[in-house]
Amino acid sequence: MIPIIGIFIVTACVVGGYILEHGNLSVLFQPVELLIIGGAALGAFIVATPLKFIKIVISATTRVFTYSPYTKEDYTDLLLLLNAIFYKIRQQGLVAIESDVDNPEESALFKLYPRAMKNHHAMTFLTDTLRTVMTTTIAPHDLDALMESELEAHHDESMFPSQTISFVADMLPGLGIVAAVLGVVLTMAKIDQPAAVIGQSVGAALVGTFLGILLCYGYVGPLAKNMALIASEDLRFLTVIKAALLAFIGGGTAPKVAIEFCRRLIPADCKPSFVELEDSLRQKK
Repeated sequence: MIPIIGIFIVTACVVGGYILEHGNLSVLFQPVELLIIGGAALGAFIVATPLKFIKIVISATTRVFTYSPYTKEDYTDLLLLLNAIFYKIRQQGLVAIESDVDNPEESALFKLYPRAMKNHHAMTFLTDTLRTVMTTTIAPHDLDALMESELEAHHDESMFPSQTISFVADMLPGLGIVAAVLGVVLTMAKIDQPAAVIGQSVGAALVGTFLGILLCYGYVGPLAKNMALIASEDLRFLTVIKAALLAFIGGGTAPKVAIEFCRRLIPADCKPSFVELEDSLRQKK
């Protein structure tokens, strides 16, 4: 919803300012120029992007308009889940959580924390790491390297849509110039026409440059930035899980200490205070 508001503001301010300066809107309405710029950008995007990745970019673009930022409740639910898992391991051993990890959707333990369960990537990262610990004798430093490698791979994949859309944004000013040059070529064919006709034709040609720059810096570029920020938020959520697992499994700390390790990594606007977390822990008991 917020990106839509931003798009409306950009459009309203640019068009509104033009109207306030007594500009003629009919001059800006150049669908053929838009066809040249948009069609060429789409074609270049298809040339540069394999089909498999086109689907990823479309999915990421859709997510921008439906994305709900992480909240304090999301992080609190995650901390409570991790705490419950760690206490169960501490009291009953790693074998006790085998059924929970193998089928988290049916696990009575995991079901108590629906907010955390909604994050598919986070739950996969958590359960896969716990399976590795249960089935191997992996050393703490190897576990750290393993999780770090997975986070890097996940982040690189998450950043691909942003990089691709940024690539498209970078093309738009140049394609706007292409549209403008074509407009000038058409204008030269009207050189014997009255000055008013030539002036209108030149103005229409310049709209191509205007549209290319506006699309780049007003719409497509900010869209790419939004995608990058979403990818960074996803990475931070996974990093919190990594810190907890390393502290508890790799460092052998008590569950509450491990939870405090990862609580400190939560962004300030989403971080539950020590007291708030303690209250939530007591309520779950």
